[in-house]
Amino acid sequence: MSAFVRRLAAVVLMIVLTLASAAAAQPKPVTADDMRMGNPKAAVTVIEYASLACPHCGAWDREVWPAFKAKYIDTGKVNYVFREFITSPPELAAMGVLVARCAGPGQYFSVIDQVFKAQEQIYTTQDMGPSFKAIAAKVGLSDAQLNACIGDEAALRALNERVNRWVNVEHIRATPTFVVNGTVLEGEQSLAALDAAIAATQAKK
Repeated sequence: MSAFVRRLAAVVLMIVLTLASAAAAQPKPVTADDMRMGNPKAAVTVIEYASLACPHCGAWDREVWPAFKAKYIDTGKVNYVFREFITSPPELAAMGVLVARCAGPGQYFSVIDQVFKAQEQIYTTQDMGPSFKAIAAKVGLSDAQLNACIGDEAALRALNERVNRWVNVEHIRATPTFVVNGTVLEGEQSLAALDAAIAATQAKK
């Protein structure tokens, strides 16, 4: 796995280098290649731009996501969209997305959550292999399937195209970034802050 990880890092590194020149966010509507949860017909859409290598994104997932999901997604009040981003180390961010996409829509968010929860171990050990093998096993992927997932060149190209769109077209400049019906919130957001943003969009009706 290590040889592919090095090559993966080289392929996606240029995305990381473009972030410094990004301007204000201009989020576009939800598209067919977005990954989403909740009620697609909800009056409120919350888009999160996040990197699986971003410690702040991981902290939000562990500390705020469960309450946000219970309050807004499980109740059908929000259409939640997760848009994958790349930050350093790019090999971790990209590998997590490749495995999540490969696992399929039914397991996608489970993989995302598990990668965020494994961040500390990965950064401590500097070894992604054991964590990703364990995550893959939990969603029913064998070692051979895991290697095929992270070696999928077409999937990597598609990821690069999506991230380049977020950087160059939508001008996302920080992770996490949340967009609540067009209102942009950069950085980690508390549940109270998201409550306020959602309430503000509903008040405009």
